[in-house]
Amino acid sequence: MEILRQKLERLTQNLWWTWRPEVRSIFRDLDLDLYQRAHRNPISVLRQIDTRQMENRAMEVDVPARIDRALRQLDEFLHPVTTWGLFHAGPLSTRPVAYFCMEFGIHECIPIYSGGLGILAGDHLKGASDLGVPLVGVGLLYHQGYTSQVLDPSFWQQDVLEPFDLKDLPLRPALTARGEPARVGVEMPGRTVWAQVLEACVGRVRLILLDTRDPQNSEADQALAARLYGGDQRMRIQQELMLGVGGARALRELGITASVFHLNEGHTAFAILERARHRVQADGLEPWAALRESAAATVFTTHTSVDAGHDRFPVELAEEHLRPLADGLKLPVQEVANLGRMNPGDHGSPFMPTVLALRQSSRANGVSALHGVVSRAMWTALWPGRPEAQVPIGHITNGVHVSTWLATEMEQLFESRIGINWLEGMVHHDLWTRIESVDSAEIWEIKQVLKARMLRFVRERVAATRARLGLPPIDPPPLDPDALTIGFARRFVPYKRPDLLFTDLDRLAALVNHPTRPVNLIFAGRAHPADQRGKSLIQKVNHLLEDPRFRNRIVFVENYNIHVGRNLYQGVDAWLNNPVRPLEACGTSGMKAAMNGALHISVLDGWWAEAFDGKNGFAIGSGESHADGEIQNRRDTEALFRVLEEEVVPCYYDRDAAGVPRAWVRRVKRSIRTLAWRFNSDRMVMDYVRNCYLPAAVAASCQMPPV
Repeated sequence: MEILRQKLERLTQNLWWTWRPEVRSIFRDLDLDLYQRAHRNPISVLRQIDTRQMENRAMEVDVPARIDRALRQLDEFLHPVTTWGLFHAGPLSTRPVAYFCMEFGIHECIPIYSGGLGILAGDHLKGASDLGVPLVGVGLLYHQGYTSQVLDPSFWQQDVLEPFDLKDLPLRPALTARGEPARVGVEMPGRTVWAQVLEACVGRVRLILLDTRDPQNSEADQALAARLYGGDQRMRIQQELMLGVGGARALRELGITASVFHLNEGHTAFAILERARHRVQADGLEPWAALRESAAATVFTTHTSVDAGHDRFPVELAEEHLRPLADGLKLPVQEVANLGRMNPGDHGSPFMPTVLALRQSSRANGVSALHGVVSRAMWTALWPGRPEAQVPIGHITNGVHVSTWLATEMEQLFESRIGINWLEGMVHHDLWTRIESVDSAEIWEIKQVLKARMLRFVRERVAATRARLGLPPIDPPPLDPDALTIGFARRFVPYKRPDLLFTDLDRLAALVNHPTRPVNLIFAGRAHPADQRGKSLIQKVNHLLEDPRFRNRIVFVENYNIHVGRNLYQGVDAWLNNPVRPLEACGTSGMKAAMNGALHISVLDGWWAEAFDGKNGFAIGSGESHADGEIQNRRDTEALFRVLEEEVVPCYYDRDAAGVPRAWVRRVKRSIRTLAWRFNSDRMVMDYVRNCYLPAAVAASCQMPPV
């Protein structure tokens, strides 16, 4: 039995298991209740399971053979004969890409993410791992995690901390070349803050995390990185310094010479200054030459179209924290601060890390085609005299890590109908034409299985929330399994308009309670802890759901996270997205639903603006925006109801003699065929390698400057 436990421990030490359902199922089968209580964390299961129970269950569910098979697959994955990266990113092998991000969403049991930015970063690491692209993730370890959403009796979001035990994570001290645990110090006003350097394996990729709970720090500094996005502006700038400056120093401590810094959002921008500072101090470069060199090897991705999403630090606060870097660069602090000002001549204007990153990178991109257009307009003032179209910000549309989000039943369908090696070739569009030959009844049957499982999950979550709040159970149980079921789950913020359907309650009631063509709606989402308007939207939606007209048809699922999202993406019939165009930078949740056979219903914003072809989902409106926001809201409300009433609902309920909605499934097939090959993390990472990483590493075989 000790050998069995040792093998299980080996499986848990690489986060490869987070996208391998057959590995997770081993731990689930050992003790299902414990698995759920432990947030589906295999390490936590192993720490808590009774040895005798493990022995008995292991024999019952054939665990030893399953473990040996999984270990063999892991070994083959970690030691491949060849990979895409070996052929296309070979020059990065000795000098990898360093991917800096404030948050990483790898799995729900590792709560160092808040939402889309972190989920995208986690999918980026997994995509790089699958392709064999040499890349190292750099982030902070938030030992108190993010917050869990708990609704109070008034349906107001309460933000509850749930600290996790480091023993439940596959983290180990990162070692220097001398074999010693690495630690780094970062100069803050009046003191140095130290961080221990930990690392995790995400498949073939290393993830470096800085932990400020160093015994040499004061109690306040130990708490510096306790929470993601916690504290005031002073804490925020110090967290960003720890990430950018501390992360760059950690790489050097570990002997990692990165060819390229990929900075994911402006929070990471201080890494640019630290890289230049080191060249000045270690190699004697002239300050501006060092800054130019640092910029040439930096790639920057911006993820927001909303102006308020970019940090602005008061000049006094910024210069106080920039002074050590400026001294190291041998430049006046005001000149360094100017790099992050919209107008360098205005010495009283705030310091913006996003501006620093845009000015000091060789390549910058938005995360969808439309977001690239919006970003060029948003930041055109940084390049005075240039036409907007020539502002040097491009785009690489986001993609999602298929294996993380795809239901096992859909994976089995693709393997049997598209090809056993479909994952390796999924970026080839011609491969996906094979989905058209699959019998519509087979796809429909799979979707019914996934839907039933998802509805059980949602009902249990809703019942638990109501019981905790002292509300009566919903009788009969909500969500008719035969009804068209639409999901809406994302961060609750005004521009995403989670309440758009609720602007006409009578029309909504008629839609969801139609006697022969009813509709279920499932809502989920959280607001930032400091966002009172977002919290009020959550409260508004939940109050409306107590209306007897909606109680059996519309539900809100508490505490939206990776686990909740995965269940919804896999089970819904359709996915709804209705932001104010063009404020949705990308919006990847619809991609995850689409690959699981759900149809996307969306405003032509973010990725959907470049994906919709008229038959692979549904569009809300025409893509044109009115100058008056209230008028636009009324237009979009009407367009949303019309597309639901006149297109979506009739298509879903138009059945053949066998009860299969043939026209609906034809759209599902077209959705998978036209979207799956494009909107996945393999294609996204390949685009970054070809268009950003290799050129920035001076390793591209061909690169011609524009005329």
